[in-house]
Amino acid sequence: MKYPKEYLDEIKLRVKVSQVVGKYVQLKKRGKEFIGLSPFKNEKTPSFTVNDEKGFYHCFSSGEHGNIFDFLMKTRSLGFGEAVKVLASEAGMQIYKFSKYDKEKEEKYNRYKKIIKEYSDYSQNQLFDKKNSFALDYLKKRKLSEETIKKFQLGYIPINNFFSDLSKKYSIEDIKSTGIYYLIEKNQKYLDRFKNRIIFPIFNLSGDAVAFGGRIIKGDNIAKYINSPETEFFKKGRQLFNLNFAKDERANTKEVLIVEGYMDVISLYSRGIKNVISNCGTALTESQINLIWKFFSNPIICLDGDKSGQQAALRIAERLFSLISEENKIYFSILDQGKDPDDIINDLGKEGFLKFLENKTIIQSFIWNTYANKINTENPYEVTKFEKQMRKLCSSINDSTLKKYILEDFLVKINKLTPNVNNKFDHSYPKRKNFKVLNETKKIHLQKKDLTRENLLEFSILFIMIFYGGAIQNNFENISSIVFSNSENEKLKNFLIDQIKLNKNEKEIESETFKVYHDQVKRIVDNSNLNSIISKKNYNQIKELFDDFTSDLIESQNKKKIESLEKKLINNMEEQAYSEFIKLKSQINRD
Repeated sequence: MKYPKEYLDEIKLRVKVSQVVGKYVQLKKRGKEFIGLSPFKNEKTPSFTVNDEKGFYHCFSSGEHGNIFDFLMKTRSLGFGEAVKVLASEAGMQIYKFSKYDKEKEEKYNRYKKIIKEYSDYSQNQLFDKKNSFALDYLKKRKLSEETIKKFQLGYIPINNFFSDLSKKYSIEDIKSTGIYYLIEKNQKYLDRFKNRIIFPIFNLSGDAVAFGGRIIKGDNIAKYINSPETEFFKKGRQLFNLNFAKDERANTKEVLIVEGYMDVISLYSRGIKNVISNCGTALTESQINLIWKFFSNPIICLDGDKSGQQAALRIAERLFSLISEENKIYFSILDQGKDPDDIINDLGKEGFLKFLENKTIIQSFIWNTYANKINTENPYEVTKFEKQMRKLCSSINDSTLKKYILEDFLVKINKLTPNVNNKFDHSYPKRKNFKVLNETKKIHLQKKDLTRENLLEFSILFIMIFYGGAIQNNFENISSIVFSNSENEKLKNFLIDQIKLNKNEKEIESETFKVYHDQVKRIVDNSNLNSIISKKNYNQIKELFDDFTSDLIESQNKKKIESLEKKLINNMEEQAYSEFIKLKSQINRD
């Protein structure tokens, strides 16, 4: 007996050719293809190519060509059935067992698909029928073109019943098995589950419609969206809306956007964002995320910005946290309250939406931020419960190396939340004073919007060095180790250190500075507010102020380095990078 085409197609969709071939041939990426030395012929120059998008390999030296099944049969001398079993196991699928029951099930599935297809075709005809123009108008108001409507095979089910037409071709039992109709016991009539609704066919990976989603456009006090019930051939926790189209983007990106609704998917797809899917109205399951990772290693969960949407996002994060690995990650993109992806792309357009997605948060940071914002760090009971919760989540991670790094990162952050209770790090810099940069200097920063906080700190330090060098004459240890962000500021800083060490007085330094660095000094002197603040201080206070500015600048620069290292660690968990990351974390973890 032949394996069902759908079963073989499912394996080919779940397992990439490069994934199979790569176990036996060393492959290198070249554009959209991989190249390597032929496993069929001895050669020194690579002539063997693999194309995941087209699903085949080709050897130019021997002429061998085929798919994943062919490759195992030819390189491992397996029969076709053996190759199917090996690859089904790799795809995480049950081994197919042939029996009389299997044959009957296959025939039943074919009838199931035909009923679904006829119902879908009927709904499409009804959508474009003039008497149902209000349904088509609704979709056009949602900015969907006729081309998009036809691509997704959207339809409309009027109140009249298509059941009688189907019952002429199929048994009642077969029609019931699709879940489209349900029986009213009182009068023994079958009613259409999707009447008065726009319907969205849900396709499997092979491109066959297996279920529907429906959106009401007339009537109140009923659910806005409904979905097909689970059937023998449709399991919500294993199905993803639009993955059949989105998977074609895997050669172009590692990211796929997971949104909440069918309309969000179609709206984004129609605007050119094609790597977008939805989880068919259920919480994202382990089976679904593993299927997604077969095609995209960096999914981004982007649920609605309301309270229920964000709570759902947190539940998903906790449920799937144990599954992440160095290769397979999960990100979250937080929408504004009351906004959904359709709103965002309507407001910002495609480029604006893509820019918005750049601020995505990796799963461990999303979990941390969500919980950390809710706890009172002055309450030891809350902090204790929080730490236990973070430890428990980390212990669930299957990847032991990743578990280690994420747990240590969480503990460093907890230590920072409670520095007075658990300040275990030795710091390289003087203990911070009880005051930050003066409020007056913060006001200057707001007035000088062209200056960053780091710029302001650098200019504040330079200002003191120019006009009050005597107060800081023996206090250059920290400032000498800092490299200013602006090259001219860095030159000025080094020049001033040399001048002060030569015991030049303020007027001499000022004169020299105006000669050599007139533009930079002018900008500093123009901050007259800063001048008035510092002039009221005595030399000891100015020294303390200088130390505070210096410490703030060191912390600011360390935070930038930490952000850079975090991005690096996301892609490559190197011990050296992590050690530097922890060291910098410890330096800013103080009062």
